[in-house]
Amino acid sequence: MTHAPRTVDAAAFREAMARFASGVTVVTARSARDGRLAGFTASAFSSLSLDPPLVLVCLDRRADSYRVFSEAEAMAVSVLAHGQHDLALHFASKGIDKFSGRALERGEATGLPLIPGALAHIECAMHDRLEGGDHVILVGRVLRAAVGEGEPLVHYNRAFGRFVRG
Repeated sequence: MTHAPRTVDAAAFREAMARFASGVTVVTARSARDGRLAGFTASAFSSLSLDPPLVLVCLDRRADSYRVFSEAEAMAVSVLAHGQHDLALHFASKGIDKFSGRALERGEATGLPLIPGALAHIECAMHDRLEGGDHVILVGRVLRAAVGEGEPLVHYNRAFGRFVRG
């Protein structure tokens, strides 16, 4: 049985996806071509495989950081803690130097910038880049993972909040 293609209302799809609560990450990389740093905020982040250890993150092709990530050999993910929403907003901004004046840690495996106080740091070698419509799916092979303590920063319906244990 085949289904005829349907046109999905873009606004309805966007609203439906806004109802999916997720964690918030900041992802960084350095261009292998010119050494330029880039970073972006992502909630479209997930583990992909345990063996080998793989993660994925989705990046809009129109993002300022797209070129750097398309040339990068590694990426680093910081899973943000509650109270770090200012960093999420900062790395989601366009047309600014996202690293100027920011206190950042240097990743042990990649040397890439990491957010201090984040709940987790995941450093990866770039494993693959996959087509995903208007996004690219960046797949990283995990080189190092480290965890911290605290509550996660949660994104739901276009707002930041906190996790409440039931």
